[in-house]
Amino acid sequence: MPVLDRSRIRADVLKLIDEYMKAQTDAILEFIKREGKGIDFPALWGKVMAGNERFFRREMSAEEIYSWLTKDEMLFLARMMRYAFEHAAKVEQEKYPIPSYVIIDQVDAGGVPAEWQITSGSADDKVLLYFHGGGMIVGSPSTHRLLTVRLGEEAGVMVLSVDYRLAPEHPYPAQLEDCVKVYKWLLSLDVNPENMVVAGDSAGGNLALTTLLKLRDEGIELPAGAVCLSPVTDWTSTDESFFENAKTDPVLAEVGVFWWGPAYLAGANPADPLVSPLYADLKGLPPILIQASTSEMLFGGCRRFVEKARAAGVDATLQTWDGMPHVFQSFGLYTLPEAKEAIMRINEFIKRLFK
Repeated sequence: MPVLDRSRIRADVLKLIDEYMKAQTDAILEFIKREGKGIDFPALWGKVMAGNERFFRREMSAEEIYSWLTKDEMLFLARMMRYAFEHAAKVEQEKYPIPSYVIIDQVDAGGVPAEWQITSGSADDKVLLYFHGGGMIVGSPSTHRLLTVRLGEEAGVMVLSVDYRLAPEHPYPAQLEDCVKVYKWLLSLDVNPENMVVAGDSAGGNLALTTLLKLRDEGIELPAGAVCLSPVTDWTSTDESFFENAKTDPVLAEVGVFWWGPAYLAGANPADPLVSPLYADLKGLPPILIQASTSEMLFGGCRRFVEKARAAGVDATLQTWDGMPHVFQSFGLYTLPEAKEAIMRINEFIKRLFK
């Protein structure tokens, strides 16, 4: 039984998501042909979908969530999903090529792979440090390149997009360690923290927030602010709207999110403030902009985080749109007017920070 109610999704959004999912499905079929020897994929995917349905019906115990898939099954699914995400991104970049004047430069950022993205109008002293989304399981600078190049171009800043380690091969705290390490690397290059903004989407938005917390706790000067697109603020899966909004979230509802947490946490406490920033002391953080859709699964966590941040004296802003998919700024970059508006508001926020 499907979790998603397609009748409640806007037609243009459904068309967009279906095109993206088709590109991913084509890649998955190719991946299985190449690397699926000895894998009964229909049985495995049936197991994932059965677990996903039970998860959203709240019929799975914590023990079942953590034991539903074996480590080998999670590794196979992670590799498959990475292949699909990279393929879909390639298809999108063929449709909307990166402008020839954009410089893409792969670098070693203090031991962590990263990618500079520099446009003709980029200020050479201002940096947007970006952490991609993907549930800590998938994603890379290349899967998010169209979005990050656009953000950098609109704001007139250089973008450093981080290729942090992924789970389940590298569980928590590997991702946070990499992000903090890259920030410190920028400081070693004499980049002024006042000229830096950290940003990210979904799991990357979580890393933007937890990086701020880790830096603050270590007494390191913080950046000018943070931009988070539908960040994961709570890995405990206890927010009511997380389950209620599954019916209207065409991105996250039916991909098997129940196993991402176990793959990432590997036994770590999901309520740890450096895992779920919603449970952190938020005092002393710089201005934070969060954008989210009211119909996506992560909306409740975004709203609660902003409320708590404001109560702690943080200049926190929540900007919302109705009926949009998770990280619509990326999915609808060239087609949805809401995405264009959201990026314009991000640009305004960044420029205000750098005044």
